[in-house]
Amino acid sequence: MNPATDGDESPAPDREQPVLVVGAGPVGLSAALGLRAQGLPVVLLEADPQERERPGSRALFVHRETLRLLDGMRPGLAADITAYGRTWHTRRTLYRGREVYSRTFPPPSGSGTPPFTSLRQVDTERFLRTACEAAGVEFVWGVRVEGLIVTPTEVTLTDGDGRFWTGTHAVAADGARSTVRRELGIAMEGTHAEGFHVVVDVADIPGAELPLERVFHYEHPGADGRSVMRVPFTGGFQVDLQCRDDDAQEAYGTEEAVREWLPSVVGEGYGERVLWVSTYRFLRKVAASFTDPHRRVLLVGEAAHLFPPFGARGMNSGIADAAAAARAVAAGTTEEVAEFADVRRAAALFNSAAAGIALDHLRPRRRIVRVKQRAAAALAPVLPWCGSWLEHAPYGPRHGAAAVAGRKY
Repeated sequence: MNPATDGDESPAPDREQPVLVVGAGPVGLSAALGLRAQGLPVVLLEADPQERERPGSRALFVHRETLRLLDGMRPGLAADITAYGRTWHTRRTLYRGREVYSRTFPPPSGSGTPPFTSLRQVDTERFLRTACEAAGVEFVWGVRVEGLIVTPTEVTLTDGDGRFWTGTHAVAADGARSTVRRELGIAMEGTHAEGFHVVVDVADIPGAELPLERVFHYEHPGADGRSVMRVPFTGGFQVDLQCRDDDAQEAYGTEEAVREWLPSVVGEGYGERVLWVSTYRFLRKVAASFTDPHRRVLLVGEAAHLFPPFGARGMNSGIADAAAAARAVAAGTTEEVAEFADVRRAAALFNSAAAGIALDHLRPRRRIVRVKQRAAAALAPVLPWCGSWLEHAPYGPRHGAAAVAGRKY
């Protein structure tokens, strides 16, 4: 419903209560789109202004299952996203400058959904926002939610201007520092790792684009033995540098520092083509519950779980949360919301555990892990499975695709 105030203004006329979505990132937009696909009225509240600028690639890998979920919400959306994004067919792994794994997959035949596509999160959001607008989602910008009241029949959110927003349910997609989760008193449970990574967006050099392939380099000689990953996206590529526990952030994580070390990692000419620099730490946290006792508020995305970016679990599992939340709300029963919360939390716990396995490989604390890596690199030329292990281990268990994207939920 439109907001009512405590002042002299009369409340807006009553109409069918909407579902409230908090947050206009890719997960919130997906939740709003999924709810509209179920025929429900939606009001999406976003703290930022409409003309906001979102720097950086952030999440850039969209799984096939995620594309299919989005296409189910808005037919043709997956084709629009993949036509703009990039799908690379070669994966390459090196160890201390020597290639230990390389595989090129044939392009998919026909016009089916590709296994993934790669584009900046801001571009994914642009496609989702256009789809939401076409589907009739009501956007309200500049609304910072500060409180909520939940009853057995509805949810009322309050914003910083004293306005009230009431709906049948609320889907909280308001990120890692979720106000909605905090107001519900739901704790985040898990761990964080020491050390940090630097993530850099770099623009292509027109006419001299790097090969369209994903490269992971263990102990890169040009980075003084730090591991590096390069991932293409439309118009450029992302570089992820794994720093050591005792590295100073200003020595590697500032734009000035990046311009110093980047050419030795990807080649000359790229130091002046840096678009964005950020740092992150490995967080593995899952909300103690994905809903409230009345089953009126549903937590999705980073409001519900935090994963490291390796393995592309964050946005993809968040969009799966959003699709599941929309189905649960549309079902109209507290039992469906409770099942959503149980199933999606189980998926989040699986993904958290998988990320922990990947982290143990990426930042090995045990000497045996380093020994295994060196041995696998030495044996890769004669035992291909050793190279395959080095290729896949940084991303955690591969059999978790269903948990990332979800089936029923």
